[in-house]
Amino acid sequence: MMAEIKFTKMVAAGNDFVVIDNRAQKIANSKLSLLAKEICGRKYGVGADGLLILEKSRNADVKMRIFNPDGSEPEMCGNGVRCAASYSARGQGRLRIQTRAGIIEAEVSKNKAKAKAKAKAEVKIKMLQPKDISLNFPIKINKRKITLNFINSGVPHAVIFVQGLDKIDVVNIGRQVRFHKKFLPQGTNVDFVQFIDDNNIRIRTYERGVEDETSACGTGVVAAALLSALHYSLFAIRRINVHTKDGEVLRVGFNRTDGKFRDVWLQGKANIVYSGVYYV
Repeated sequence: MMAEIKFTKMVAAGNDFVVIDNRAQKIANSKLSLLAKEICGRKYGVGADGLLILEKSRNADVKMRIFNPDGSEPEMCGNGVRCAASYSARGQGRLRIQTRAGIIEAEVSKNKAKAKAKAKAEVKIKMLQPKDISLNFPIKINKRKITLNFINSGVPHAVIFVQGLDKIDVVNIGRQVRFHKKFLPQGTNVDFVQFIDDNNIRIRTYERGVEDETSACGTGVVAAALLSALHYSLFAIRRINVHTKDGEVLRVGFNRTDGKFRDVWLQGKANIVYSGVYYV
């Protein structure tokens, strides 16, 4: 017997998600990992970089869980939180979203320049306090030393500053860094970043759990912006525009006091693409 699951497809900076409102707890926790593997499939599923499950929360307006296409459940996802905020607000307003990494504040505003039918919104989220920053350390990949930088911007990210970003073998190098012994057992996401000027950088990302390059990654965008401010000694800069693979620009803002980043935020569009029914 087939079961019907209602879903909404959303996209934020090229990151696509299947959103399921499970606040009525119709889908058991034990089924979510397997559901993610099936529904995120590009050929036989809906196709997505991740499955977002919305649940009731005692401490926030809504709880968001994210499952990768391989069934794993990371702590949070920046673009996923922005989609969850847009979906939950259903218009505009402020709300608090609970994740495994902590509670994230979000502000949703309508994009009046776009058609309402497109269900486009501008979403700004306050990120969690970044931690575990480590700069300019080497690892060996194929007997070659690569200089990395590391930050946890909600989830772990290794950042590599490069020239000629378009020519980088993101999947091959990214996979080797992702599974490198230094980052065991949880592994890391890997971002390749090219400096444009003091206020602009470009990024390509290999995402843990997707195990491939994605069009964008919210926590990766934040990681790249913060580490760029450190790497290039941008002491006066408080906002960096991050140009993603698909060309969409996400904005990252922050303050620096006592050598630490504070009030970090991420802003960009989050769009509802369509709704449907998935048969299990």
